[in-house]
Amino acid sequence: MQQRTHEFTVATRGRGLHNINATLVDWVERQGLTTGLLTVFLRHTSASLIIQENADPDVLRDLDAYLTRLVPDGDPLYRHDAEGPDDMPAHIRAALTQTQIAIPLVAGRLRLGTWQDVYLFEHRTAPHRRQIVLHLLGE
Repeated sequence: MQQRTHEFTVATRGRGLHNINATLVDWVERQGLTTGLLTVFLRHTSASLIIQENADPDVLRDLDAYLTRLVPDGDPLYRHDAEGPDDMPAHIRAALTQTQIAIPLVAGRLRLGTWQDVYLFEHRTAPHRRQIVLHLLGE
């Protein structure tokens, strides 16, 4: 078994989904492993990672709109608003999704489904720089 790690930064444009799949695929292919497991970890509490459809952008827009309705900005019941009305909602949205994803590596390729890609889901309204850590274990 071999291990590889890598870190990279994604500059978001604010709330929404940012496709990071090409970055993952490129890095994994350069590692030369054929079988294993890639862990993708986001080092933040107000953004998240999801695997979602890559064919119809309406899926991503609808998902973002749903979470906006489910967890609205500026709810007066939130106590934590140190960084603005989108602060606590971003933490809730991240808690409802995930900050870590594991993807099998088979025959040298990430074993995602035909219509699946990995997205960074920015939950804050302002642009941010998000750090992602990759850990590849395999042979």
